[in-house]
Amino acid sequence: MSKERSLTALDNCFTDFRNVINGFGEDDWGIQSLCPDWDIRGVVTHLAGIENLLSGWTPKSADEWPPFHKMAEFEADTANLSSDELLAMTLRILESRRQELASLDDDAWNAECMTPIGPATYGRFMNVRIFDFWVHQRDITIPLGIDTDDGGIHAEIALDEVHGSLGYITGKKIGLEDGMSIAFRLSGAMQRDLFAEVDGKAKVVDGVEDPTVTISAEMGTFMMLACGRIDPQQEIDAGRISWSGDASWGERAAHNLRFTI
Repeated sequence: MSKERSLTALDNCFTDFRNVINGFGEDDWGIQSLCPDWDIRGVVTHLAGIENLLSGWTPKSADEWPPFHKMAEFEADTANLSSDELLAMTLRILESRRQELASLDDDAWNAECMTPIGPATYGRFMNVRIFDFWVHQRDITIPLGIDTDDGGIHAEIALDEVHGSLGYITGKKIGLEDGMSIAFRLSGAMQRDLFAEVDGKAKVVDGVEDPTVTISAEMGTFMMLACGRIDPQQEIDAGRISWSGDASWGERAAHNLRFTI
């Protein structure tokens, strides 16, 4: 994954998020988001706070964590802000981060550090940030009934994060048995075929000839189910996820995609 592609995707995330929150009415901030612990204001505070603590941070060693401890201070500092004040602060933070990221050189981008997914590079961490923004934006827009464009480079990178976890989803969450395989046919704004098989352990593969079960889903539905944000049965009833092949495993898979929340 090139630095330029990731930075373009993160810039897209900032722009999409800015456009959404700029249109909020006063009552929107207090509506429950799809993230169980937060209302919409809480989601905005979370995203702004993480970008704020990352501002000016350059990892100096492979075992250095981002300064996540600063998040509690940010939450305390913003707790009594009005909605307009929080909005203005968030927009300033996003613009500052946009400029900072655009100026990063390759050494800073490739610097090793600790991340929420374990030891990686700063650039790899930024792909996790893209995933975080993409999902949290929909934590906001779905309850508010705001349509989103689920395509683009940032959607591709967000989907990559789930794709990379498909072995875990297949083996630990769905529980496919040795010798079984699964195909996911994603449609909608992002069309992609994903495959996993169990050969001793579950792993992502490039393809399978005769999968035990094939899951067909709208890409946004697949993503939000994988993040535990929406009710699988409602998506099944609405026809946004279905299956062919082994019916019992198909139903089990559709109900057990969640690997994070």
